[in-house]
Amino acid sequence: MGRFFIDTGNGQIATHGQLLAAGLIASGDDAPVRPWHPVQGTPDASTLWFAVLRKQIKGVFIGTLVLRHGDHHASLLSDGWEDVAMEELRNPTLPDAAST
Repeated sequence: MGRFFIDTGNGQIATHGQLLAAGLIASGDDAPVRPWHPVQGTPDASTLWFAVLRKQIKGVFIGTLVLRHGDHHASLLSDGWEDVAMEELRNPTLPDAAST
């Protein structure tokens, strides 16, 4: 899958490739600008092994990657983190680059 990013304002998750395809970043080497922020975790993560989690803290969304079905995954879920659904990862609702 690759690198994941989170919109800190609404919690939307997208991959670098999805942001590039949507025109929200100019080239493959660019990082997206606010409100997009990198999700903490390995840059070559596969959703086969990793879960993408998000949590809202004081009005700001943060994200992380964690190995699925492990103790740490369960601990984060019990602490209020949300497991982002695969359907949301496959088909993110991204703004049109012209409207940003």
